[in-house]
Amino acid sequence: MQRTRTYLAALPVLALTLTLSAQEKKIDRSALPAAVEKTLQAQSVGSTIKAINTDRENGKTIYEVEMIFQGHTKDIEIAADGALNEIEEEIAFNTLPADVQQALTAKAAGAKITKVETLTKHDTLVAYEAATLKGTKKGEIQVGPNGGKLAHAE
Repeated sequence: MQRTRTYLAALPVLALTLTLSAQEKKIDRSALPAAVEKTLQAQSVGSTIKAINTDRENGKTIYEVEMIFQGHTKDIEIAADGALNEIEEEIAFNTLPADVQQALTAKAAGAKITKVETLTKHDTLVAYEAATLKGTKKGEIQVGPNGGKLAHAE
């Protein structure tokens, strides 16, 4: 009986996950609206584009582009009108400000930091995001631009 309740409790979570992932759709560059293509051209100079996806966020269509730029990852989110919403760009840990290095190390709590990215929204650095690994468990942590705690996850 307990096992049945556990399975039933998991069904809504599974349904929501499938619904959310079903919204993201891979598209060809040729299908991009002109305004989105213009922004992509400006942001992808010297990059290799790995994937372009379209999704809906808060009822609005967005375009997510995954790129490799000078040997590191760079992902951008573009609004349907061509506005650049967000940039996530990989950065070497040792190039971070000391306060940010200390904050990420403390927040990792012994886990290995495997990747760090800057998170920029509307031309403003809002956070640093790090992927972590402890044994086989993967995680993600964030700190503010000065290494401080964020009011909410970005």
